[in-house]
Amino acid sequence: MRLFLAAALLLPLAVMPTPAAADLLTWSVLTARAKPVADATIAYGPDQMQKVDVWLPKGKGPFPVVVMVHGGCWTTSIADRSLMNWVADDLRQSGVAVWNIDYRGVDRTGGGYPGTFADAAQATDALAKQARRFKLDTTRVTAIGHSAGGHLALWLAARPKLPATSPIYSAHPLRIDHVISLGGLPDLEATAASPENGCGVEVVTKLVGTPGPRHPDVYADTSVPRLLPLGVRQDLINGREDRIIPFAMATDYVAKAVAAGDTATLHVIPATGHVELIAPETAAWAAAKRLILADLGKTQ
Repeated sequence: MRLFLAAALLLPLAVMPTPAAADLLTWSVLTARAKPVADATIAYGPDQMQKVDVWLPKGKGPFPVVVMVHGGCWTTSIADRSLMNWVADDLRQSGVAVWNIDYRGVDRTGGGYPGTFADAAQATDALAKQARRFKLDTTRVTAIGHSAGGHLALWLAARPKLPATSPIYSAHPLRIDHVISLGGLPDLEATAASPENGCGVEVVTKLVGTPGPRHPDVYADTSVPRLLPLGVRQDLINGREDRIIPFAMATDYVAKAVAAGDTATLHVIPATGHVELIAPETAAWAAAKRLILADLGKTQ
């Protein structure tokens, strides 16, 4: 496979001025908005973070569905699933159901390895168990994740590659057919070696643990490049002015995925930072939404 680059999105870079930091969308502006509310919440475990919010379009169904994964540096105190409410609502209004998962972060009892990964897996697999109840069509599932959630969304698609000896192995994982990473951190080894990334390097150690007799290679079943090829279409959408996630995180991962034989496309959105990726009125979200609707057979 050859590396695909969204040239149409790159062309404006030559003519558009680089926005000042003050011109980029901030977390406080996004979170100050009235927050839409999900249609239902299910629990897949006893912890208060082991929850999934279900967003259902109007109508009888069955509804095409997206698995949504929030970011926040894999840290519960930074973000939870509600950070995705605005884009989840936008998809709901466009006829797409959203399975917005939460998980225990590294700062929560049971988080880290294997808990954070096991939570993401269990929350996703609950979709198959609850599909009939909520009239969800699981014949084709798209996963979309923002920031650290971009890593987890890609990892969810990689789960069939996990060895049976891994503590985070599942015998019958829900199949993910397409992954969209929004300013993601797909390569944990690269993240741990990049102090300039907005999450820092210490959080990766908290997430994957340290090498030991039962887990001698901490990246073997946690870092997506180690599991390539995924055999799943992958789209990475990144803001050219993202000051939280280094742009090289996307370009380097796409190069590895393509070299392994996967179809991976990098979409570069000019005049865009990190927060714009999950704000429904932005060019970045419009690009993601187009991909989702096309993939699931919906029209805008």
